[in-house]
Amino acid sequence: MIPLEYQILIAILLDQLFGDPRWLPHPVRIIGTACHWCERLTRTVLPPCAAGISSVLLVLSLTGATTWGIIEGATQLHPWLGTAISILILYTTIAARDLVRHSTEVYTALQEGDLPEARKRVSMIVGRDTATLDEAGVARAAVESVAESMVDGVTAPLFFALLGGPVAAMLYKAINTMDSMFGYKNERYLHFGWAPARLDDLANFIPARITSLMIPAAAFLLRLDPKRSLLTLLRDRFAHASPNSGHTEAAVAGALGVQLGGPNSYFGTVMTKPTLGDATRPLEPRDILRANRLMLLSSTLTLLISIALRSHILGLLTGIHP
Repeated sequence: MIPLEYQILIAILLDQLFGDPRWLPHPVRIIGTACHWCERLTRTVLPPCAAGISSVLLVLSLTGATTWGIIEGATQLHPWLGTAISILILYTTIAARDLVRHSTEVYTALQEGDLPEARKRVSMIVGRDTATLDEAGVARAAVESVAESMVDGVTAPLFFALLGGPVAAMLYKAINTMDSMFGYKNERYLHFGWAPARLDDLANFIPARITSLMIPAAAFLLRLDPKRSLLTLLRDRFAHASPNSGHTEAAVAGALGVQLGGPNSYFGTVMTKPTLGDATRPLEPRDILRANRLMLLSSTLTLLISIALRSHILGLLTGIHP
């Protein structure tokens, strides 16, 4: 049996080598199908808010039971098969390679002077309108996507994996998937999506804060601006609609010395959001690569801190200290 920490490291290596293989039925897509099924089922018998809560309970129950059952069944066949399935499931919860790939494609298009292609590429990783974005607007969208997605795509799954193995990591992905599907403040999901959105906020609370504190450390190692990163984090971390995303976005903005946030267009309607960071210089395409390096290094530091926390907690519970 391979210890959990080593299983996670192997899963990270697989992600870096292969990313998200298109041939593999991804669990998130299966969870998404379950979300649609649970929504249809609960809405027919319950008012919206209660239906949302019930859907959360159903999706989490199905996800947890299925993940545990697959691993346990494989383990009964052979312990090493169970370990292999555990690693494979952990691998599917990590999205660092794909995040770098998608954002780098935006950078490449900008470097080649192909703004229409850059707009097309960035539209795949952001929800805002991209058809009229200039070069700086495309770069800002990509940097913001990396800064926000480093938590739900990398550090939070790893954090929960360390807490509870592949079952906990997959439960986190289910929470995140429900938020992305139901966490809208429109007529359809204002009440139904309340429970998924609040649960996602809660799940990301600790990972987002650990990650945001690692960004200044990563900025120091990358010779960016760690002092400005920390000061911007402390000043602007709540200047965001999300109680968590502002932490990492503010820290990244400070590390790069740029300003994130501001006006964005959604479905033809311009929404002006608070800004994070100071515009000490204009955003440029290379900031996308800098954001990727920050993401990878701060994620590594977050993993190390999380491993240390896990060891400390296990030591308190068992009386055995490594």
